[in-house]
Amino acid sequence: MASIPPPFLIPNFRAFWAARFMGTIASMMLVIVIGWQVYDIARQTMSPRDAAFLLGMVGLVQFLPLFSLTLVVGVIADRVDRRYIARAAITLNLLCAVVLATLVLRDAVTIKALFVIAFVFGIARAFAGPSISALAPTLVPREILPSAIALNSISWQAGAIAGPPLGAFLYAANPAAPYIAAAMLFAATVIALFLITPVPRPAPATVSPWRSLVEGLGYVRNNRIVLGAISLDLFAVMLGGATAMLPVYARDVLHVGVEGLGPLRAAPAVGAAVTALVLAFRPLSRNVGPVMFLCVGLFGIATIVFGLSTNMRVSLAALVVLGAADMISMYVRGSLIQLHTPDAMRGRVSSVSMLFVSASNELGEFESGVTAAWFGPVESVVFGGVAAVVVTGLWAWGFPELRKADRFETQQEDDIRPAAAA
Repeated sequence: MASIPPPFLIPNFRAFWAARFMGTIASMMLVIVIGWQVYDIARQTMSPRDAAFLLGMVGLVQFLPLFSLTLVVGVIADRVDRRYIARAAITLNLLCAVVLATLVLRDAVTIKALFVIAFVFGIARAFAGPSISALAPTLVPREILPSAIALNSISWQAGAIAGPPLGAFLYAANPAAPYIAAAMLFAATVIALFLITPVPRPAPATVSPWRSLVEGLGYVRNNRIVLGAISLDLFAVMLGGATAMLPVYARDVLHVGVEGLGPLRAAPAVGAAVTALVLAFRPLSRNVGPVMFLCVGLFGIATIVFGLSTNMRVSLAALVVLGAADMISMYVRGSLIQLHTPDAMRGRVSSVSMLFVSASNELGEFESGVTAAWFGPVESVVFGGVAAVVVTGLWAWGFPELRKADRFETQQEDDIRPAAAA
């Protein structure tokens, strides 16, 4: 019988894991149903290309508050108890779900209303992302941090597996049901966050908030490992993201409807969750840099296969491979970033990372919507996959420190501060 992973022996981590799991299910339910409703309503009067453009606009609407607030929230997360910020952000998500359920029950759902809720949802994510990311490493000793990162990824991926099919199933039964269920899960998430007891916090900053923000950006700029890892995720996922077009593929390419959209959205998470589970028990120990670049390239290739496929089974298989490859690269990037960042700067560095990740996801959805309107949804996905492969080669050449990284090396605080102050 396999032994319990060490992070799960820590009560605070267990509560955090449960909160992340339930919150992800709820968030994924909102994401999939909002996207489907926007595209479905738009297709009643628009062509597939014009409706796909509106899908891209949903991503842009969520990105705007993330872009405006994430870096500021990072500074706050290094000055205020991160548990408080996370609880407030999830409560705002809860309110979004309640409003959506009310609109559906009153038959008052419009594209405009969905865009407004998406914008507020982006505000909540701007506060939740850096605070939760910065909180996680403080819950476990540094020597088991890679395993904790893998387990944390499992909680997210497991939620991402359960959320889309559950949301699609509930929507097919009653359009208000997924929003009601999401509200209940967000409420449970807040309760789990209240179970996390006070954790060690960095010493209060002695510089102004603006100076603190500049220091965080300067640290990322001067640390080639962190800069390369964050920027690789930005451009590869932004260009290669296929998930934004999933409602288009479900409705007009694969012709599987909202019932098929759930499995399509969950497929990448299936590959990622299985991979994360393996990594939790058998963490990578050598050649972490080359493995990361190889997997980002595989991510791009899987995107191309999905884009060209008109068969549901082939599409699902491609998305599973895509998710597995992205999980390995995300695991390496996350471990390198956390281990190369002092705790006193984790909020700010996490906020920069969150901004780049958000840009790769939400801004990537906008990019996919625009290119789909120009060239067509299929061409947009294939182009993105090719671009992701090209970006992988360019970053492998431009960041040799990252390409040559062999092991996860835990650096001491004193070894890291000079780079932050440079």
